[in-house]
Parts: sequence; C-alpha cells; structure tokens
Amino acid sequence: MHGLGAGWRSWSPILDELAERREVIAVDLPGFGDTPPLTGEVSIATLTDAVADFIRELGLDGVSTVGQSMGGRMVLELARRGVGGDTVALDPGGFWSDRELVVFGATLRPSIALVRALRGMLPTLLGNPVGRTLLLAQLSARPWALTRDTVLPDVRGLADSPSTGAALDALTKGPEQQGAPAGTVPGRVTIGWGRRDLVTVPSQAARATERFPDAVLHWFERCGHFPQWDAPHEATQLILDSTA
Repeated sequence: MHGLGAGWRSWSPILDELAERREVIAVDLPGFGDTPPLTGEVSIATLTDAVADFIRELGLDGVSTVGQSMGGRMVLELARRGVGGDTVALDPGGFWSDRELVVFGATLRPSIALVRALRGMLPTLLGNPVGRTLLLAQLSARPWALTRDTVLPDVRGLADSPSTGAALDALTKGPEQQGAPAGTVPGRVTIGWGRRDLVTVPSQAARATERFPDAVLHWFERCGHFPQWDAPHEATQLILDSTA
C-alpha cells in the first residue's frame, strides 16, 4: 500500500525485483491512481476498511501486507485488527507528537501546493538534479541521485490525486495510530525507518515499537521517507526476509 502520491506506481523502483520472488498485488487506494474516491468520509479507518474489504472479497486471508508512509500506517492498522499475515511498515505515519504533527502539516501542505502550481513543469524540473533537490529535500536523503522516472509518478500523484487533501487531513487531524498488545497480531511485524526521514522523523520509531511491541525495527541508513527511492535493494530484501 502506497502513501500520498502516485498509487501503485510508487512501488515501481522495487516492483519487478519483488515480483521475481513473490506474487505481488499493488493497489491504488481510494482516490489515488485509477481507484475512485470514497463516497463518504475519508479517514485512515475508512481507507483501511476499503482494503480489508478488498482482501476479504479476493479471498486473500493471511496475505502479507506491505505499506509505506500512509500505507505503512494502514498495514499496521490491519495487523491491529487481525487482518492479513506478516506485516512490513516502512516509515509509517500516525506516531507524531503534537509539535511534530504541526510541523508536518505546515511543511507538506505548501509543498503540495507548489507541485500543483508547477504541474506542467514537473518533468523538466525533476529531470534536473538541482530541481530534484529543491523539490524533494523533505522526502529523500539524496534527491540529486535519483532519476526523474523514479520520482515523477509520486510527485504528479501529490498534485493530481483527488483524495490527496482529504487523506492529508485524515493524517493531520484524525486520531493517532492505536497499538496492538503483544501476541495479538496475526503474523510477524517489521517496521523499517529511514535515519534521515524528515516527514516521519526517526524519533517516532520508539513510539511505533512501544505501541507494537511484537515489531522488529530495521533502520535504513542514509535514507529519507521513501526507502524504495533511497535504498531500493535493501527495501526489497527486507520485505522478502520479513514475509512468507
């Protein structure tokens, strides 16, 4: 499950490598990619309800779930509910302090407004290392080292997805992520965190593992908010090693 942005294309940097070893279902959450928005309230709970219904309708009981950012929060919520099997959450949301949450909203909202204003120029700007660095410093530890094709789908998704604003409100104005007591999750839980994440800052990892005491914490060195961007091979290996 992806975060705010491109939908399933957010996983493009690691999708082929994962698919060599696993059957992969990369979803577009409601209001992202090709999936229509929810007709009612948009919240982490209702977005997770939609995924739980999808899992149930396809007979995927016990499926391993992997998510990043908002998607990382959602796979932890699925695990808390007892849905799925092994869980891998990469830089999940939902563990901000009050002050961190204010900073998150105050920095990300202007960034989204900026990429919307620059929508027609994004391919050119992101094709240049200087442009990538200016636009993506909050999201990547080394934006100049990425390629345009790696980052363009997510940045366009922030600008274009009809549920970006509502989902951001759900993250910033909704309740914190609840935890799961030891022994209550359906499979292994692995939480991966970038040491240089400026969106869900590394100090939040302690809160996440406190609320999910069964979780194993993995640190990505020299990595920002998108391990699939900054550490694609390491992210792939972590997912493979942590899921059945």
